[in-house]
Amino acid sequence: MADPSKAVADAKSLPPDTIAFAHRMFDAARAGDTNLILSAVDAGLPPNLTNDKGNTLLMLAAYAGHSELTKGLLERGADPNRTNDLGQSIVAGAVFKMHNDVVHALMAKGADPRAGTPNAIQAAQLFRRTDLMEVLGARAEDLINVPTPLPGSVQQETTP
Repeated sequence: MADPSKAVADAKSLPPDTIAFAHRMFDAARAGDTNLILSAVDAGLPPNLTNDKGNTLLMLAAYAGHSELTKGLLERGADPNRTNDLGQSIVAGAVFKMHNDVVHALMAKGADPRAGTPNAIQAAQLFRRTDLMEVLGARAEDLINVPTPLPGSVQQETTP
């Protein structure tokens, strides 16, 4: 496993133009600029590129509800099971933000509804999203120990 402190040092040593380009890509993922992001990935941008908080392009697009961009990134190899530095999963964020199309797309590509804290099933239970329990594959044992209140950053809704 890579040393996270080395990754930060490496990022800080990147040229300013490279850092600016990465920021534009993360902003474009949040904004849902499907053509720009998918063209960049097709040209070699890593589909699992992460920002300084561990959020991937997929996480930012999914959290913002951009289902077409989410699907395009998934088709290009973006990992639906990455968690950010706070341990939040992509599918739990989509459940929290009530982006059903995104939840369905992530689950169709193998997202783990039990990954992250809280996980997607716990988030669905907490927010009474019973409509998603079947697609998330919830079982009775998943509905035990649902965290209340939500751990810090999700409850206060940070923007990845």
